[in-house]
Amino acid sequence: MAFNFKEVMSKPERLAPGHRMCAGCGGTIAVRTVLRALHEGDKAVIGNATGCLEVSSFMYPYTAWEDSYMHNAFENAGATLSGIETAYHALKKKGKISANYKFITFGGDGGTYDIGLQSLSGAMERNHDMVYVCYDNGAYMNTGIQRSSATPMFADTTTTPVGKCSNGKMQNRKDLASIIANHDIPYVAQSTFIGTMKDLYEKSEKAIYTPGAAFLNIMSPCPRGWRYDTPDIMKICKLAVETCYWPLFEVVEGKWILNYEPKKKLPIEDFLRPQGRFKHLFKPENENLLVQYQEEVDRRWENLLYMCSK
Repeated sequence: MAFNFKEVMSKPERLAPGHRMCAGCGGTIAVRTVLRALHEGDKAVIGNATGCLEVSSFMYPYTAWEDSYMHNAFENAGATLSGIETAYHALKKKGKISANYKFITFGGDGGTYDIGLQSLSGAMERNHDMVYVCYDNGAYMNTGIQRSSATPMFADTTTTPVGKCSNGKMQNRKDLASIIANHDIPYVAQSTFIGTMKDLYEKSEKAIYTPGAAFLNIMSPCPRGWRYDTPDIMKICKLAVETCYWPLFEVVEGKWILNYEPKKKLPIEDFLRPQGRFKHLFKPENENLLVQYQEEVDRRWENLLYMCSK
């Protein structure tokens, strides 16, 4: 279906207002955009790993979810949805269910990159007809901004605090999209919030309606953990793409496709400077850390271009 901004935005909300997520939270923007990609008449079963999204959108007996919803533990969102999807097809085969259901599960980077990686990997390898969506905010935000394997290098978190003896997290962030792509599943994509949200919406629709397993990795900034001015969320996302920190790409049936290549690649400091978690990098004595950061971004960008035959 061709992207029509006015038509897409007029679709009924499947995540009701009144939840308790923070103002300017990237997680809810991701969820609303993904769910808008469901076609009219299709029902959905939503899974949700423990995290900010779960504790703020489902406070028993109240829920912000308009579709069938299941809260999962950190470690088993992939396993739970793959089981539900299997049961659905068995019941449909027996004629006990006639409606069309789609299966989508959401998890933050803590529950996806780290604690839930085993069950996610299993669900993807078995090629269940489901979509796993990671709203990647780069730390364990729900429990106090602790580092995760998605936390970028040199970020200041409560478990990698910047001080006299530390410049923040010392390790590079895990490239989970590539790891899942190597499971040889039908569809993998990386996106974030830019422009009219066309990129994210179209990838969400492809993920939902591609038969078999699909994975979406969505950079979803957190104003509390990243420490930027809340209204600047779209600016932050655009800078992530223009600096090639967060490239937009798809892997369709094993073929890598670059969706956007900046005409003029911006320096990484343009993305880092608006975020308080990186303010220490702009001290004169830390100039070498910015150089190291740029080299890492360039290395990953060149690898991606190679994968996409650019």
